[in-house]
Amino acid sequence: MSEQDTSLLPSGVTQNNFDQAVEKFRALLGDENVLLEQQQLMPYNKIMMSVENAAHAPSAALTATSVEQVQGVVKICNEHRIPIWTISTGRNFGYGSAAPAQRGQVILDLKKMNKIIKVDPVMCYALVEPGVTYGQLYEYIQENDLPVLLSFSAPSAIAGPVGNTMDRGVGYTPYGEHFMMQCGMEVVLANGDVYRTGMGGVEGSNTWQIFKWGYGPTLDGMFTQSNYGITTKMGFWLMPKPPVYKPFEVIFDNEEDIVEIVDALRPLRMNNTIPNSVVIANVLWEAGSAHLTRAQYTSEPGHTPENVLQQIQDDTGMGAWNLYAALYGTQEQVDVNWKIVTETFEKLGKGRIVTQEEAGDTQPFKYRAELMYGVPNLQEFGLYNWRGGGGSMWFAPVSEARGSECRKQAALAKRILHKHGLDYVAEFIVAPRDMHHVIDVLYDRTDEEETQRADACFNELLDEFEKEGYAVYRVNTRFQERVAQSYGEVKRDLEHAIKRAVDPNNILAPGRSGIDLDTYKQS
Repeated sequence: MSEQDTSLLPSGVTQNNFDQAVEKFRALLGDENVLLEQQQLMPYNKIMMSVENAAHAPSAALTATSVEQVQGVVKICNEHRIPIWTISTGRNFGYGSAAPAQRGQVILDLKKMNKIIKVDPVMCYALVEPGVTYGQLYEYIQENDLPVLLSFSAPSAIAGPVGNTMDRGVGYTPYGEHFMMQCGMEVVLANGDVYRTGMGGVEGSNTWQIFKWGYGPTLDGMFTQSNYGITTKMGFWLMPKPPVYKPFEVIFDNEEDIVEIVDALRPLRMNNTIPNSVVIANVLWEAGSAHLTRAQYTSEPGHTPENVLQQIQDDTGMGAWNLYAALYGTQEQVDVNWKIVTETFEKLGKGRIVTQEEAGDTQPFKYRAELMYGVPNLQEFGLYNWRGGGGSMWFAPVSEARGSECRKQAALAKRILHKHGLDYVAEFIVAPRDMHHVIDVLYDRTDEEETQRADACFNELLDEFEKEGYAVYRVNTRFQERVAQSYGEVKRDLEHAIKRAVDPNNILAPGRSGIDLDTYKQS
């Protein structure tokens, strides 16, 4: 343990107890898979949140390569009361990255469990281990010329389907609601048992990735955004590749247009004329995604003024709001739906429609078109250069797919961000009935004063949105306990009752989504 900070231990664990556990981890996994030195742990402690790295520093990291090793790790953790924080690819940018919820927790890194177990091009599903990335799976599909499409969040290539789905992330194709497309999990429970959801418990079944429900209670959702088990395999459905794909953008010049945009769009999503998860991105999201920087336009502190936003629109042709969607199907289907879409926006009397033929390879249209067709890229990392300094926290409240609600949320968020000298960098992801209002709270982590402002801003966003009946659907580890409070005591009591039943020693990711037996009231 040459360079380990011996003062950094899991809560309630003595040095002697920790050392005993480490020796058992080494015997199980091999010395090279038990990481203790500060240099080895640095990749697990690169956070983007508004606290010092030390607040989420791990005491060690373990890399497992098999289900049997995961079972062994869980056994040792139970013996020595070692809390572990499990990650797959660890690319949960904006939501906490790879760092544990609590200082001193041991990382269980599953990136070496990266087998693509099966891709069925006829039934259109995949079964993968947690370390498989979207980039890896995309290459496999391309190399084998399989007629299926992936769906993923952005940036996509280095993230993976298991981690994204377990956090209930979304993508941009018609299969963009990822948890809805999940079918069959294998989960190592805290006691070491291996549980398979759905049809997975039936010996010889060939429908594990076909029929989600199985028999009796359906428990898949219980393992998402929770700490009740460790997912070691996951199946999910793939979209059949359509014969025709038509991406397009509609550019709106005025911020107040958001009401009419959403109200015109909602029927097209509900009746499946537009089948994919539509994005409506504001001008600063577009600017960052196009790898523009704030310094190119202003050196003034605080939020970016309105005249600068207008200058960006004038220089680039971007809109105050920029809608991205696509049509999929046969030529006949696409032609009919394209007529409906164009007539809808013509009747609206505003918005410039841009097709792929017109946009060519210009950004950000190009990367949006790729995302909506399942082609991974890293273009959206440009957002982190807009202000620079490495600070990013995603604030993601849910709203009705109703224009007035979007206007209300946008105005509220913008007021709070500007109050704290930060920019409103946002997009709405439009489902048939709900909107994910994703706001990237960008700030300079190297500036202590700005970091404090960002922290105060995020707290105020949570407080003020909750007063209006809004809550987020995901949040970074800094604020998970705070968000759990938003959803009420009954829900929390039930979650902790389940935790006591399935993980009485509280070894699996204490603090995940605010679920922690050591800090929550006992009953």
